[in-house]
Amino acid sequence: MDLNALLGPGNVVPTLKATSKKQVFAEMAARAAKVTKLDERLIFEVVQERERLGTTGIGGGIAIPHGKVPGLDRLYGFFARVETPVDFDAIDGEPVDLVFMLLAPESAGADHLKALAKVSRVLRDRAMCEKLRGSRNADALYALLTESATPHAA
Repeated sequence: MDLNALLGPGNVVPTLKATSKKQVFAEMAARAAKVTKLDERLIFEVVQERERLGTTGIGGGIAIPHGKVPGLDRLYGFFARVETPVDFDAIDGEPVDLVFMLLAPESAGADHLKALAKVSRVLRDRAMCEKLRGSRNADALYALLTESATPHAA
């Protein structure tokens, strides 16, 4: 699974202004609705419902909210750097400032899990997270995320 297939240049928010997890979801759902042409409320409710099952705050200031959305034709990824870290009920209790929202079609099956695994691997790289936190430019963030997904020849 390649992040290039999930993440478009317009799917990156360099300075998301939010004061709560719910507001992060709302802002990202609004962005996702524009890209996917699906209802913003539907996207918000899918992500919020998944969050009720357990936090998607994986620790280290990172969250990967996700869900299967009726009407989606493929997997979509959206990344945001939250301007002021927000409480996400993360497993380590730390606030979150890097959020990668993954939306999948209802029929995604294993592809959804492969995409989650890939996003998790990329965001568990401390050096990558430092670079992401250090950039306030959408193009630079997009390049960092998609270059990390490209295997380099030895």
